[in-house]
Amino acid sequence: MLRSVDAGVLNVAFEEAGSRDGWPVLLLHGFPYDAQAYDAVTPLLVSAGARVIVPWLRGYGPTRFRSAETPRSGEQAALGKDLLDLMDALQIRSAVLAGYDWGGRAACIVSALWPDRVQALVSQNGYNIQDIARSNEPQAPEDELRYWYQYYFHSERGRRGLAQNRRDLCRLLWRLWSPKWRFDEATFDRTARSFDNPDFVEVVIHSYRHRFGLVAGDPSLQAIERQLAAQPPIIVPAVTLDGDADGVLTSGGTAKHAPRFTGPHEHRIVPDGGHNLPQEMPEVFAAAILDVRARLAPG
Repeated sequence: MLRSVDAGVLNVAFEEAGSRDGWPVLLLHGFPYDAQAYDAVTPLLVSAGARVIVPWLRGYGPTRFRSAETPRSGEQAALGKDLLDLMDALQIRSAVLAGYDWGGRAACIVSALWPDRVQALVSQNGYNIQDIARSNEPQAPEDELRYWYQYYFHSERGRRGLAQNRRDLCRLLWRLWSPKWRFDEATFDRTARSFDNPDFVEVVIHSYRHRFGLVAGDPSLQAIERQLAAQPPIIVPAVTLDGDADGVLTSGGTAKHAPRFTGPHEHRIVPDGGHNLPQEMPEVFAAAILDVRARLAPG
């Protein structure tokens, strides 16, 4: 069921399924995807008694800013605060959080800074909190190559390119990041409509510039960014996932993030998995959620 709610600076659109009395789980999508990435995950969780909530992030689909005065920030603190505000608006005291890419970052931030609100975490790509202070340290050339789109977005040419060619550019990223996933045009089109959100370009461009320290963030989020700069540990029970065909992964994957997880933690490598595991392999993603809740989370 499609619903919306005022939550912080946003009116958040989200899909909800399952009983209101079920155990709550929030599923968060990444860039350049949308809430439909979880269409096949949701029924698997509902059948296990979950109340599933899948929002569109700021700048995507029917989610809208409530005020023209709010900065169209894509910084990590904004994503984490949006998730916390949504939980508050829905009166969800604690929940299982699961996500990837931008959505995984939001889930990791709430897990790190407000662990009392999180029962368990599933994060594709490991500890997904940016270390902005070290963002300008060079990486191996093969790793730098994978970030071409980020450097592109740093320029005004990249901003115009995203605005003018958003569907072609995002379709290219789908192919590069999930090389073994054979999605059809209809599948892509259903998600690509979410990129027509009036704030999509501004939010995306700000996200990729802020993470490299090239632009200022939203002043109202500075306190959260200061906390994130300390790279806080994640103490809640967690399962992290990496697809071994993920076109964004840098050398060594994210197993090296393990020291950041100081609670019960399991890391899994998914054969043939790309960057969009919930849509590519929904059974694998759903199993991680069910496992972390049943085996790692207390009670």
